[in-house]
Amino acid sequence: MSTPAFVAALRAELGDHCRVITDGDLLASYRQDMATVVPGGLPCAVVLPRTTAEVAAALRLASSHRVPVVPRGAGTSLAGGASAVEGCLVLSTEALTAIRSLDPLDRVAVVEAGVVNADLDRAAAEHGLMFAPDPSSWEISTVGGNVATNAGGLRCVKYGVTRQSVLGLEVVLADGRVVSTGTRTTKDVAGYDLTGLLVGSEGTLGVITAATVRLTRRPVVPPTTVVAAFDSLEAAGVAVARIVASGPEVSLLELLDGTTLRAIDSWKRMGLAGIEAMLVVQVDGRFDSDAAAVAALCEEAGAVDEPAVSTDPKESDELLAIRRLAYPAAEQLGQCLVEDVGVPVSRLPEMIRRIDDAAARHGVTVLTVAHAGDGNLHPTFVFDHGAVGIPDAVAAAADEVFAAALELDGTITGEHGVGVLKAAWLERQVGSASMELHRAVKAAFDPLGIMNPGKLLA
Repeated sequence: MSTPAFVAALRAELGDHCRVITDGDLLASYRQDMATVVPGGLPCAVVLPRTTAEVAAALRLASSHRVPVVPRGAGTSLAGGASAVEGCLVLSTEALTAIRSLDPLDRVAVVEAGVVNADLDRAAAEHGLMFAPDPSSWEISTVGGNVATNAGGLRCVKYGVTRQSVLGLEVVLADGRVVSTGTRTTKDVAGYDLTGLLVGSEGTLGVITAATVRLTRRPVVPPTTVVAAFDSLEAAGVAVARIVASGPEVSLLELLDGTTLRAIDSWKRMGLAGIEAMLVVQVDGRFDSDAAAVAALCEEAGAVDEPAVSTDPKESDELLAIRRLAYPAAEQLGQCLVEDVGVPVSRLPEMIRRIDDAAARHGVTVLTVAHAGDGNLHPTFVFDHGAVGIPDAVAAAADEVFAAALELDGTITGEHGVGVLKAAWLERQVGSASMELHRAVKAAFDPLGIMNPGKLLA
């Protein structure tokens, strides 16, 4: 590999058409994603193509020069999936921002990879529709990154993860070939499901340049929000089980543990002291009685006070803000390693207890929130701001959490992806035979192994 020759070829091929970055200070800004605990290498260049043809040209050059390529959207990955490797080409899709089409009748949109999630949702809203996936970073994260990681979000309990909203993809392979998968139709069983395979592939198989996505009818009225406080995690777990088993269909069902609530209260003084668990629930269904039914189930499970119920959008936003404060409250305490495991909903209280046990055993601080309706937990490990890398005690506690998730018939990642942080754990979840298939798929798409090396497959 001759890096100067590659950069010169890149400039000659694309320099007049798209931005090619080689300045050291600017390059350094592309070393890491939001998983700041993962050290990134210095790229040899960053390219910001504006068309699929320019993406294809960049990948053809990288392939011929054997230069590793790290695809990057908005850089909001929390698993190191977009962290650079030394001497790589970072291919950013941030300039691919066109909504190519939006069809209200078919409820389908074709959007480029750099379109911000919230911008697509706002465009759909003009037609009474919505783009259902809503990761917490939806105001800055891009559709391409959401697809590459199969991102989740708060509304997954009702609308599913990103995969449920993707009908087809435009993908550029490592050698520069452009492949289209899927169709605009609801049903499509022609051939292997390459769309499903590419969703969640974390940039290891190719660069997603556009997606054909399913839009959903937007609720006619704003959602009703219910907030219930509990004096024990077990009681909150019982409430979750009852809501899921016999309650109305909810569009959001979030749980915050006592450690998280104390961190929020220490920062914002919201009167949360003494609460050991809290549920934040939203319903956007057809019946006015849905919210009352949720509140009643929470009271039956042992809510310490009458749950707060609001149909006012501003008031609902204020109640939901408690959940959105969880991560910034953790950041007030130190550096954060935000993890992401999933278990069956019935095992949720047990999983949280296992997290607390691991934290106590290793003497580390962990704040846990959960998308309780689908069993997806986010234990956030907090450690000293001055620490370099992940402290041994934190790494040991995190390993125990991953092991516990697998023991409880769960997964090491529900929505953040494997990235760098959990690549060593993938085989423990899927097994050696499955890993052979993973590597065979990787070799078929990327025989030179240049696409996002070190991610997903250790």
